[in-house]
Amino acid sequence: MAKKVVATLKSGTGKDFTKVIKMVKSEKNGAYSLKEEIVHKDFIKDFFAK
Repeated sequence: MAKKVVATLKSGTGKDFTKVIKMVKSEKNGAYSLKEEIVHKDFIKDFFAK
């Protein structure tokens, strides 16, 4: 699957997207987990503001 994502991101329209990773703390047990998404470069700040 990773190869397919990389191939898509190298195309002309795919260069506008970025893979972002954010650490999220669980309220239940205090452990951290990683949340990752591929978002448009204009919405990166919105992703981290959530």
